[in-house]
Amino acid sequence: QVQLVESGGGLVQAGDSLRLSCAASGRTFNLYAVGWFRQAPGKEREFVSAISHNGYITNYADSVKGRFTISRDNAKNTVALQMNKLKPEDTAVYYCAANRRPWAAPMSLSEYDYWGQGTQVTVSS
Repeated sequence: QVQLVESGGGLVQAGDSLRLSCAASGRTFNLYAVGWFRQAPGKEREFVSAISHNGYITNYADSVKGRFTISRDNAKNTVALQMNKLKPEDTAVYYCAANRRPWAAPMSLSEYDYWGQGTQVTVSS
């Protein structure tokens, strides 16, 4: 079992950057895929990006490709989401999630077993 805590959210202007971090507890974090999802007011939670247990496989939603980069440091039990060229439509609560499945970077919410509490990202125009 892992516990996840997101940080790094905030209020920025369009075009700015933010770096989100997902910190995990547990000694087997390197066995877990990690995904980032987001939920805007009145909308369903949606996939943003995911990374496999070893960092070899990454996936991105089309809406963030070329702007967001996911990475992980298993020695520090952290996964980061670097978000550049932010747009107002990126405004949402961002959640990280974990899935104990090697060699995969799942894009479906239903494949994740553990979730953090979320961090708010607000992008003003």
